[in-house]
Amino acid sequence: MSESNLTRMIDHTLLKADARKEDIIKLAEEAKTYKFASVCVNPAWVATAYEVLKDTPEVKVCTVIGFPLGASTPETKAFETENAIQAGAEEVDMVINIGALKSGDDEWVKRDIAAVTGAARGKALTKVIIETCLLTDEEKVRACKLAVEAGADYVKTSTGFSTGGATKEDIALMRRTVGPNIGVKASGGVRSAEDALVMIGAGATRIGTSGGVAIAKGEQNISGY
Repeated sequence: MSESNLTRMIDHTLLKADARKEDIIKLAEEAKTYKFASVCVNPAWVATAYEVLKDTPEVKVCTVIGFPLGASTPETKAFETENAIQAGAEEVDMVINIGALKSGDDEWVKRDIAAVTGAARGKALTKVIIETCLLTDEEKVRACKLAVEAGADYVKTSTGFSTGGATKEDIALMRRTVGPNIGVKASGGVRSAEDALVMIGAGATRIGTSGGVAIAKGEQNISGY
Protein backbone atom coordinates (compact mmCIF):
# COMPACT_ATOMS: atom_id res chain seq x y z
CA MET A 1 0.00 0.00 0.00
CA SER A 2 1.34 3.44 -0.92
CA GLU A 3 1.96 6.05 1.78
CA SER A 4 -0.74 8.32 0.33
CA ASN A 5 -3.33 5.52 0.40
CA LEU A 6 -2.45 4.75 4.02
CA THR A 7 -2.71 8.35 5.21
CA ARG A 8 -6.13 8.66 3.57
CA MET A 9 -7.35 5.93 5.95
CA ILE A 10 -6.23 7.70 9.13
CA ASP A 11 -8.42 9.61 11.58
CA HIS A 12 -5.81 11.93 13.12
CA THR A 13 -6.88 11.94 16.75
CA LEU A 14 -6.54 14.12 19.84
CA LEU A 15 -9.01 13.35 22.62
CA LYS A 16 -6.98 14.12 25.75
CA ALA A 17 -8.74 16.15 28.43
CA ASP A 18 -5.89 18.68 28.59
CA ALA A 19 -5.72 19.36 24.84
CA ARG A 20 -5.48 23.12 24.23
CA LYS A 21 -6.87 25.18 21.38
CA GLU A 22 -3.42 25.51 19.86
CA ASP A 23 -3.06 21.72 19.96
CA ILE A 24 -6.31 21.28 18.03
CA ILE A 25 -5.22 23.86 15.45
CA LYS A 26 -1.89 22.04 15.04
CA LEU A 27 -3.73 18.71 14.64
CA ALA A 28 -5.91 20.16 11.89
CA GLU A 29 -2.96 21.74 10.12
CA GLU A 30 -1.14 18.40 10.20
CA ALA A 31 -4.20 16.73 8.73
CA LYS A 32 -4.16 19.23 5.86
CA THR A 33 -0.47 18.59 5.24
CA TYR A 34 -0.68 14.80 5.25
CA LYS A 35 -4.19 14.53 3.74
CA PHE A 36 -5.59 12.38 6.54
CA ALA A 37 -9.20 11.21 6.27
CA SER A 38 -10.23 13.29 9.26
CA VAL A 39 -9.30 14.88 12.53
CA CYS A 40 -11.05 13.35 15.53
CA VAL A 41 -11.59 15.76 18.43
CA ASN A 42 -13.86 16.14 21.43
CA PRO A 43 -17.16 17.95 20.72
CA ALA A 44 -16.03 21.22 22.32
CA TRP A 45 -13.29 21.52 19.68
CA VAL A 46 -15.35 20.73 16.58
CA ALA A 47 -15.88 24.38 15.66
CA THR A 48 -12.15 25.11 16.06
CA ALA A 49 -11.16 22.21 13.82
CA TYR A 50 -13.84 23.14 11.30
CA GLU A 51 -12.48 26.67 10.99
CA VAL A 52 -9.05 25.34 10.06
CA LEU A 53 -10.41 22.72 7.65
CA LYS A 54 -13.40 24.44 6.06
CA ASP A 55 -11.46 25.06 2.84
CA THR A 56 -10.03 21.52 2.80
CA PRO A 57 -13.13 19.39 2.10
CA GLU A 58 -11.18 16.16 1.67
CA VAL A 59 -10.25 16.24 5.39
CA LYS A 60 -13.36 15.75 7.53
CA VAL A 61 -14.04 16.83 11.09
CA CYS A 62 -14.86 13.82 13.26
CA THR A 63 -16.02 13.89 16.87
CA VAL A 64 -16.99 11.48 19.63
CA ILE A 65 -20.41 10.98 21.22
CA GLY A 66 -21.09 9.58 24.70
CA PHE A 67 -17.34 9.38 25.11
CA PRO A 68 -15.57 7.52 26.60
CA LEU A 69 -17.97 5.45 28.75
CA GLY A 70 -21.07 5.28 26.53
CA ALA A 71 -23.27 5.55 29.62
CA SER A 72 -25.33 8.62 28.76
CA THR A 73 -28.91 8.21 27.54
CA PRO A 74 -29.89 7.74 23.88
CA GLU A 75 -31.62 11.14 24.01
CA THR A 76 -28.44 12.81 25.26
CA LYS A 77 -26.38 11.14 22.54
CA ALA A 78 -28.85 12.29 19.89
CA PHE A 79 -28.64 15.89 21.11
CA GLU A 80 -24.85 15.71 21.29
CA THR A 81 -24.80 14.43 17.70
CA GLU A 82 -27.07 17.20 16.43
CA ASN A 83 -25.05 19.84 18.26
CA ALA A 84 -21.75 18.54 16.88
CA ILE A 85 -23.08 18.46 13.32
CA GLN A 86 -24.28 22.04 13.67
CA ALA A 87 -20.73 22.99 14.72
CA GLY A 88 -19.21 21.35 11.64
CA ALA A 89 -18.77 17.62 12.36
CA GLU A 90 -19.09 15.37 9.33
CA GLU A 91 -18.32 12.09 11.12
CA VAL A 92 -19.41 10.97 14.60
CA ASP A 93 -17.95 8.08 16.60
CA MET A 94 -20.41 7.03 19.31
CA VAL A 95 -19.80 4.71 22.25
CA ILE A 96 -22.47 2.09 22.85
CA ASN A 97 -24.01 1.48 26.26
CA ILE A 98 -21.58 -1.27 27.18
CA GLY A 99 -23.36 -2.18 30.40
CA ALA A 100 -26.66 -2.62 28.58
CA LEU A 101 -25.01 -4.95 26.07
CA LYS A 102 -23.44 -7.02 28.84
CA SER A 103 -26.84 -7.13 30.60
CA GLY A 104 -28.34 -8.70 27.49
CA ASP A 105 -30.53 -5.67 26.76
CA ASP A 106 -30.03 -5.66 23.00
CA GLU A 107 -33.13 -3.52 22.48
CA TRP A 108 -31.58 -0.71 24.55
CA VAL A 109 -28.30 -0.96 22.64
CA LYS A 110 -30.03 -0.84 19.26
CA ARG A 111 -32.14 2.14 20.36
CA ASP A 112 -28.99 3.83 21.67
CA ILE A 113 -27.20 3.45 18.33
CA ALA A 114 -30.30 4.38 16.33
CA ALA A 115 -30.60 7.64 18.28
CA VAL A 116 -27.24 8.69 16.85
CA THR A 117 -27.63 7.28 13.35
CA GLY A 118 -31.06 8.92 13.13
CA ALA A 119 -29.71 12.31 14.21
CA ALA A 120 -26.82 12.01 11.75
CA ARG A 121 -28.66 10.56 8.76
CA GLY A 122 -27.87 12.46 5.58
CA LYS A 123 -25.52 14.79 7.46
CA ALA A 124 -22.66 12.78 8.95
CA LEU A 125 -21.00 9.38 8.79
CA THR A 126 -21.58 7.25 11.90
CA LYS A 127 -19.09 4.91 13.59
CA VAL A 128 -20.05 2.72 16.54
CA ILE A 129 -17.42 2.09 19.23
CA ILE A 130 -18.07 -1.26 20.89
CA GLU A 131 -15.03 -1.26 23.28
CA THR A 132 -13.81 -4.75 22.37
CA CYS A 133 -11.49 -5.08 25.37
CA LEU A 134 -14.52 -5.25 27.68
CA LEU A 135 -16.49 -7.78 25.63
CA THR A 136 -16.53 -11.51 24.98
CA ASP A 137 -16.44 -12.62 21.35
CA GLU A 138 -20.17 -13.36 21.53
CA GLU A 139 -20.81 -9.83 22.79
CA LYS A 140 -18.62 -8.34 20.05
CA VAL A 141 -20.67 -10.16 17.42
CA ARG A 142 -23.95 -9.02 18.97
CA ALA A 143 -22.74 -5.42 19.17
CA CYS A 144 -21.66 -5.41 15.53
CA LYS A 145 -24.95 -6.92 14.36
CA LEU A 146 -26.92 -4.33 16.35
CA ALA A 147 -24.85 -1.52 14.84
CA VAL A 148 -25.62 -2.75 11.33
CA GLU A 149 -29.32 -3.13 12.15
CA ALA A 150 -29.39 0.43 13.53
CA GLY A 151 -27.94 1.86 10.33
CA ALA A 152 -24.32 2.57 11.29
CA ASP A 153 -21.70 3.15 8.61
CA TYR A 154 -18.80 1.71 10.62
CA VAL A 155 -18.05 -0.39 13.66
CA LYS A 156 -15.01 0.61 15.70
CA THR A 157 -12.94 -1.33 18.20
CA SER A 158 -12.07 1.02 21.01
CA THR A 159 -12.10 4.40 22.70
CA GLY A 160 -8.41 4.17 23.51
CA PHE A 161 -9.32 5.05 27.11
CA SER A 162 -10.16 1.60 28.48
CA THR A 163 -8.07 -1.49 29.22
CA GLY A 164 -6.97 -2.28 25.67
CA GLY A 165 -7.11 -1.28 22.03
CA ALA A 166 -7.44 -2.87 18.62
CA THR A 167 -6.21 -6.37 17.82
CA LYS A 168 -6.05 -8.05 14.44
CA GLU A 169 -8.22 -10.87 15.82
CA ASP A 170 -10.98 -8.46 16.80
CA ILE A 171 -10.80 -6.66 13.46
CA ALA A 172 -11.12 -9.99 11.63
CA LEU A 173 -14.09 -11.00 13.79
CA MET A 174 -15.81 -7.66 13.25
CA ARG A 175 -15.23 -7.83 9.48
CA ARG A 176 -16.68 -11.34 9.30
CA THR A 177 -19.69 -10.20 11.28
CA VAL A 178 -20.58 -7.02 9.38
CA GLY A 179 -19.69 -8.25 5.90
CA PRO A 180 -18.04 -6.28 3.10
CA ASN A 181 -20.25 -3.20 2.97
CA ILE A 182 -19.80 -1.74 6.47
CA GLY A 183 -16.58 0.02 7.50
CA VAL A 184 -14.38 -1.31 10.31
CA LYS A 185 -12.21 1.13 12.27
CA ALA A 186 -9.20 0.01 14.31
CA SER A 187 -8.35 2.35 17.17
CA GLY A 188 -6.25 2.18 20.27
CA GLY A 189 -2.60 1.13 20.15
CA VAL A 190 -1.99 1.65 16.41
CA ARG A 191 1.33 3.48 16.56
CA SER A 192 3.26 2.60 13.41
CA ALA A 193 2.72 1.97 9.72
CA GLU A 194 3.35 -1.72 10.42
CA ASP A 195 0.60 -1.75 13.06
CA ALA A 196 -1.77 -0.02 10.64
CA LEU A 197 -1.04 -2.44 7.81
CA VAL A 198 -1.68 -5.43 10.09
CA MET A 199 -5.11 -4.00 10.92
CA ILE A 200 -5.88 -3.24 7.29
CA GLY A 201 -4.84 -6.77 6.35
CA ALA A 202 -7.32 -8.10 8.91
CA GLY A 203 -10.16 -6.04 7.43
CA ALA A 204 -9.92 -2.47 8.78
CA THR A 205 -10.88 0.35 6.44
CA ARG A 206 -10.10 3.20 8.83
CA ILE A 207 -7.40 3.71 11.47
CA GLY A 208 -7.85 5.92 14.52
CA THR A 209 -4.54 7.09 16.00
CA SER A 210 -2.75 10.02 17.59
CA GLY A 211 0.33 8.85 15.71
CA GLY A 212 -0.74 9.82 12.21
CA VAL A 213 2.29 12.01 11.55
CA ALA A 214 4.69 9.35 12.83
CA ILE A 215 2.97 6.75 10.65
CA ALA A 216 3.16 9.03 7.61
CA LYS A 217 6.89 9.50 8.26
CA GLY A 218 7.51 5.80 8.83
CA GLU A 219 8.28 6.34 12.52
CA GLN A 220 6.87 4.89 15.74
CA ASN A 221 4.50 6.87 17.99
CA ILE A 222 5.43 5.85 21.53
CA SER A 223 2.49 7.29 23.44
CA GLY A 224 -1.18 8.11 23.25
CA TYR A 225 -4.29 6.85 21.49
